[in-house]
Amino acid sequence: MRNLGIVVLCAALGGCVSTNETISFRTTNPQQQAMMRDGQPALVSRQKNSLVLVRPASRQLQANGRPVFVVGINNIGRQPTDFVVSQVEATQHVGASDYGMQVVTFEMLQQEEKNRQIARAVLAGVSVAANSYSASRAGYGSYTTPSGRSGTFYSPTAAAIAQNNAAYQNEAVIASTVETGQRNMAMLEQSVIKDNTLMPGEWYGGQLHIAPPTEQDGAKKSYTIIITVGQDRHVVDIAQGPAGT
Repeated sequence: MRNLGIVVLCAALGGCVSTNETISFRTTNPQQQAMMRDGQPALVSRQKNSLVLVRPASRQLQANGRPVFVVGINNIGRQPTDFVVSQVEATQHVGASDYGMQVVTFEMLQQEEKNRQIARAVLAGVSVAANSYSASRAGYGSYTTPSGRSGTFYSPTAAAIAQNNAAYQNEAVIASTVETGQRNMAMLEQSVIKDNTLMPGEWYGGQLHIAPPTEQDGAKKSYTIIITVGQDRHVVDIAQGPAGT
């Protein structure tokens, strides 16, 4: 009975198994330092002409979700240097095998948002059509007299009021849909890392999105991200597992 009580309590609290995961970094050479930045794990990697700072974009990651990292790059050399997203590599390590992980580029995220906008527009269109139809029927009614006679009537005033209200509501639905899409696009534009040439001494950075690593039966997942800046290669070794482990 005691075990049953524990099971019931876990169910009431939403489950004893957390769906959130955390990140930790492992240094791969003496030019790297693992640290904490504002309560979050971070890694600083220094090479001949560049310095890279990496930390998770959030304190916890959703299990089976895309890991998102904030990457800061500093050109410490004397010449301009290029960062190209297509040169970023991500590899998951499972036992003695390695598996490529897709780097999700700004263009991919932009297309996903466009697809979501289409879906939202379709739903908004259905809502607008239903609202308009309901308003078009608002002027019609029926009546029954004390003598038992019944019939229908039409009120142009009631119809006009309902149709005006529906027009305002439909405009609000459409405006909200457009505004949400524009806001999401602007957030992607501002936050996601893209190709960039860094001048000497310049900092550049943004969010780097990676395809989710495959599950390992509750064990920690291990993967490596290689960030190339000019001729420098920064190897970032990452462990991801359930929060609290």
